[in-house]
Amino acid sequence: MNRTTLSLIGAATALAAVTGVAALTGGSSDDADSATKAATRLPVQRSTLLCPTPSSSDVSSTTYTAYTPKRDGVDAKDGTAELLPAQNPADDVADPGDDGGKGDKNGKDGKKGGQPSPGGDKPVLPLKEPGKPVTTDEDSEGAPALIGTADGRFAPGWTVQQTTTIDAGSGRGILGTACTAPDTDFWFPGVSTDRNRQDFVHLTNPDDAAAEVDLKLYGPSGRLKPSTDESITVPPRSTVPVLLSTLTDQRAASASLRVTARTGRIGAAVQAVDQKAGSDWLPASAVPSTSVAIPGLPKDATSARLVVFAPGADDADLKVRLAGPNNSITPAGHESLHVKSGMTTAIDLGDVTKGEPGSLLLTPEGGDGPATPVVAGLQVTRGKGSDQETAFIPATGAIERSATAADNRTKGSTLSLVAPGATAKVRITASAGAGGGSPVSKTYEVKGGTTQALEPPRPASGKGPYAVTVERLSGGPVHASRMLALPQDGVPMFTIQPLPDDRGMVAVPEAGQDLSLLNDD
Repeated sequence: MNRTTLSLIGAATALAAVTGVAALTGGSSDDADSATKAATRLPVQRSTLLCPTPSSSDVSSTTYTAYTPKRDGVDAKDGTAELLPAQNPADDVADPGDDGGKGDKNGKDGKKGGQPSPGGDKPVLPLKEPGKPVTTDEDSEGAPALIGTADGRFAPGWTVQQTTTIDAGSGRGILGTACTAPDTDFWFPGVSTDRNRQDFVHLTNPDDAAAEVDLKLYGPSGRLKPSTDESITVPPRSTVPVLLSTLTDQRAASASLRVTARTGRIGAAVQAVDQKAGSDWLPASAVPSTSVAIPGLPKDATSARLVVFAPGADDADLKVRLAGPNNSITPAGHESLHVKSGMTTAIDLGDVTKGEPGSLLLTPEGGDGPATPVVAGLQVTRGKGSDQETAFIPATGAIERSATAADNRTKGSTLSLVAPGATAKVRITASAGAGGGSPVSKTYEVKGGTTQALEPPRPASGKGPYAVTVERLSGGPVHASRMLALPQDGVPMFTIQPLPDDRGMVAVPEAGQDLSLLNDD
């Protein structure tokens, strides 16, 4: 008789130790804490990140910054972290600022609008040690999307920031995005098919088999009628841009996009180009939730447009609150919000912050029935007239343990923290700079129902871009975002990145018993 013993803890570890493949934790901090009391926390062993094609503008440049925090309990010797160029299967790729929304669904307009991504095997931004960021500046024109993997000591908390500056044209501005892990389902509330906007969704496939992806748009009256096949094939290790206005003949100033991979997994990112208000990346919303936090409205925001979508079968009735530096208030005229099932609702909040930083909190209005999950996003504008600049903040999940924003500068970085419920205590650590220096940490308390906007600590004697890591130490859930402001020629250029939990540590449930397979000879 041969006895083969299968350990439940071993099987769970094999699944949990890879981020970007399987996510075994999520939701609020309190939910995660209660669900994992009897679990062992282990560092992930492998991470995958996908960076979209930055821009085809010939007056743009992109800074990439990669970083992995130092962590206790992680093997200090083995591991690598690097990015490789993805292939672009299209022969011609239109510039998102050139065709006026008249291209086909893959962004092609019958004319040469850009260069295919070169692909290749030359690594970009390989890390040498955790705790020290690496950075590089590239001309954006013709730059490819990037597919990255990190393993061993570099995997837990690995992050890459892509920051593009476009100096002129309809897309001028700062476009920032944190490269994202692949998944099978994404929600983007706040996209547009309006004639003044050109929104491209960039789909990147990190794997060796093709991915089949469905794109569905929902406007204020429900599903936007498709004018073409909404299914997209993304070849292996390739990226495909899709112009949203070519998917439907209906025009919607505010809509919601759902991206679903029927086979395989993909990274999805939306680049929004406004003819008057600049451009930026529009991040995906956190998973549908009955309570939503949108952290980090700038104190000098001249307008804010809230977009909410209820993906389920029931309508949602929501309370709207603005969490400021001292307390939470209800914005005048926007005490509540009714969102019909399957329809996108948008409201203009104007200069809701009134000179103080804040965060939007959406909670169930109450009633007899169960609360309805929603996804949400916010379009924020700074400046006026021809000097406007826009950015997007999605509903952002709570930081369970830690989250990192890379590419912080000596000037221009603002970190926003909101505690929707109980007071939270956090530690913020500035890494060494890419050009040297020493890390610096400070501890902060974020009172319940308030937003704390602060200039993050800087590395001691540091030079070059650096990373900022937020660790939740105790108390209630905390949500965070980072604004990077780089004004130019009177235009308040800025970009805002959400800071969801980095999933660098995963909870592996304790095994109650072993399963044994008995095989007779």
